[in-house]
Parts: sequence; C-alpha cells; structure tokens
Amino acid sequence: MNFVQFLKSLDDFLYEAMSWLVFYPITLVRTVQHPQSMMDYADTELGDREEEQYTDTLSPPLFLLLTLILSHLIELALVGENPIVKSNRGVSMLIDDDTSLLLMRLAIFSIFPLIMAAGLLRREGTRFTRKTLKLPFYSQCYVAAPFAFLIGFAATIAQCHWSWSGHAALAMMAVAFLWYGTQQARWFAGHLHTSLVRGFGIASIGMIECVAVCIVVLPLLS
Repeated sequence: MNFVQFLKSLDDFLYEAMSWLVFYPITLVRTVQHPQSMMDYADTELGDREEEQYTDTLSPPLFLLLTLILSHLIELALVGENPIVKSNRGVSMLIDDDTSLLLMRLAIFSIFPLIMAAGLLRREGTRFTRKTLKLPFYSQCYVAAPFAFLIGFAATIAQCHWSWSGHAALAMMAVAFLWYGTQQARWFAGHLHTSLVRGFGIASIGMIECVAVCIVVLPLLS
C-alpha cells in the first residue's frame, strides 16, 4: 500500500468512525421506540445491494458492539477496571485487558441473537445455512443492544456499593428482561403467525436456553 492509498483508507475510516456519532443515537432511539419495526428493517436492508444497506442507521452487529463499548466506558468511569481483568483464576486468565473483556462480552451477548434466530428457523422448518441464519440474527442484534446495555449498566451499579445500588440493579435487570422478553414474544408471534401467548412461550424457552449457556460460561470466568 503506497502513501496515497494509506491516506485514502485513513480518510474513509475517519469519516466512518465520525459518522457513528450521528448514526448511533439515531439507531438507538429508533430501536427503543420502535423495536419491531427495526427488526423488520434489518430483514429488508439485507435484501438490498451491499453498498445500499443501512445507509441511515448502523448495521445491527456494529450497533451491538458500540453499545457494549459505551457500557464498558461507563463502567470504567464509575468503578474502574473490572475484577475479571485482574483475576488470574479459571478462563479469566485469558482476559487480561479491556479489549479481551469486550470480546468476551460481545460473544456472550451474541449468544442471545444466535439462539433466538436458530429457534425461529427450527420452528419454521427452514434449513440452516449461513444465509438463512443471517437474517434473523441481524434482526435480533438490534434488540439485543439495549438489553445488553441495561444488563451491563445494572452490573456496574451493583459494583458501586451504594446503599440503594443493589435494589436499583435488580430493578434494572428486571426491566431489561421484561422488555427483551416482550419483544421476543411479539417477534416470534409475528413470524410464526401464532398467538402472542404461544410467542411468549417460545421466547421464554429461548431465553432460558440463553441464560443456561451464560450460567455455564460465567463461573469459568470468576
């Protein structure tokens, strides 16, 4: 790569990174206000040509990643470095800096979109391919981001050891699971053309599967 190409690449990256300051709040507001519409929007955008996808928002995986970064920055500001980074027991020995911690959190919160997407394909009787799984996975990343932020912020509040922090953290987690579960119930009901009650049942099974995976993984990091 010559110097001119390097400057061009730097120019493109700088614009892309700065544009996130505009499109991240737009994507966040739209996702919180109209989560189901954003999930449908993700399906529609993947049908466009690559250069025309997500022109007025962030792509779902990028939105999830930036949300986790924002949550991590808030944690650093309020409580400092996470104890996992300092620990040298179990799998946490592999997490020795903020980057590896972020990658771990991204992997954990990506489990939720993956299991929900796989659950939809399984119940639709759709063959699992990289293409068929990508559509529901991208849709799920939009609602996974606010959910991940609330869970992360609740965990940060719990570490502050204020007199009210424990109750506030539990309340925030309850709100996160209630909101996320509601969106899943509506999503499954709409895609499977079934009742909201059955959609809630399917969503509950999916959430139990996600939590079960996290319960298995998280003790290894402590």
